Amino acid sequence: LDEIARKVGPSKAPVWNRIRKLKTAGAIKRQTVILDPEALGLDACFVVLVRTSQHDAEWQAQFLTTLRERPEGLEAHHLAGDIDYILKVRVENAKAYDVFYQALISKVKIFNVTALLSMEEIKSTTILPV
Repeated sequence: LDEIARKVGPSKAPVWNRIRKLKTAGAIKRQTVILDPEALGLDACFVVLVRTSQHDAEWQAQFLTTLRERPEGLEAHHLAGDIDYILKVRVENAKAYDVFYQALISKVKIFNVTALLSMEEIKSTTILPV
């Protein structure tokens, strides 16, 4: 609170009140810490492009359930266009990615998966442009 108050001007009390209001309004979903994945041995980041020939609700529910069960999957986005889903997967190495991949395809039928190994993370932020 002291650090925020120094940056934005008011004292701690108004800062705390504003944070409380933002939490109540749902603008602040949760508070967290940012961990360094490489310091934790998670050296490999894969961007995974998923195409499916299945578009029914049952398939989608199983796919989403499977993704939510896998902690390696950090992000998943449903896309418009030729690719149906894009995933961000953080693991120790290629062998660990294969464990993720095998678990995924054992639970849901997927038409095509393309895994791209990120060579360098150029920008990654949780800061919103507000």
